[in-house]
Amino acid sequence: MNDIVAAFNEYFEVIDASSPELLRRAFQLRYQVYCIEQRAPGFEASKYPTEMESDDYDRHSSHILLRHRPSGEFVGTARLILPDQLDPKKLLPTEQHTRLDPALIDMSKVPRRHTGEISRLVVIRRFARRSDEPLRALQQGADIEKWNPVNKRRFPHPLLALAVGIIRMSAENNITHWLSVMEPSLNRLLSLYGLQLDPVGPIIEHHGQRGPYHVDLIKMLDKMHKNHHQFWELVTDYGRVRPISGKSTQSFIPAAEPLLEAVE
Repeated sequence: MNDIVAAFNEYFEVIDASSPELLRRAFQLRYQVYCIEQRAPGFEASKYPTEMESDDYDRHSSHILLRHRPSGEFVGTARLILPDQLDPKKLLPTEQHTRLDPALIDMSKVPRRHTGEISRLVVIRRFARRSDEPLRALQQGADIEKWNPVNKRRFPHPLLALAVGIIRMSAENNITHWLSVMEPSLNRLLSLYGLQLDPVGPIIEHHGQRGPYHVDLIKMLDKMHKNHHQFWELVTDYGRVRPISGKSTQSFIPAAEPLLEAVE
């Protein structure tokens, strides 16, 4: 078995936050990271008396939680904002809060009903990084070409574990295009694993210095298969979980022996 896959199965479990209890836990984690750990400006704890961070996009999003198997603790969460069935023309956050460069992206040519936004991608502080972690190194100007994402620890980074769940949510919801608003250093970190998105506009101030990004997920996974094969095997469960272009129904192939575990 792929060592990265084996390490993932040993240390992490991706859980669908599909019940009210699990969804509350996801919102509590977001509150912890944004309001208590203050990892992004603009999230004042006093604005969230229930100690849960949530917004209107959660109504039409798919959510996951990341559980650390040895401790049993939930250590991360992410959401995939889906097209709003009640308001098909509703803009995604990237469209609302950033300036998209028409020379880099033409949203009229992006299939809206198959486009989702990666959002609220968080890992609690003590799991997010160590002094030798790639995100910190990249923020400090490290040479990305010289960074080996495998050798630093047995499983490279919890964000890669969250990517397993994001790929699954995309496949289950027939999402073939991603938008996201993120720090450039985060996108550089994702690029270490073949999960890089394309910048489609200038850096702006939005809960910190962030920019708009887009990627065609099908093309990204094809490139990942060639250049980052061990990580491709992880996030697609050896090719069994992947969105399929042009399908209008559920478009993933479930594994006979699933890599992922889910809560009903």
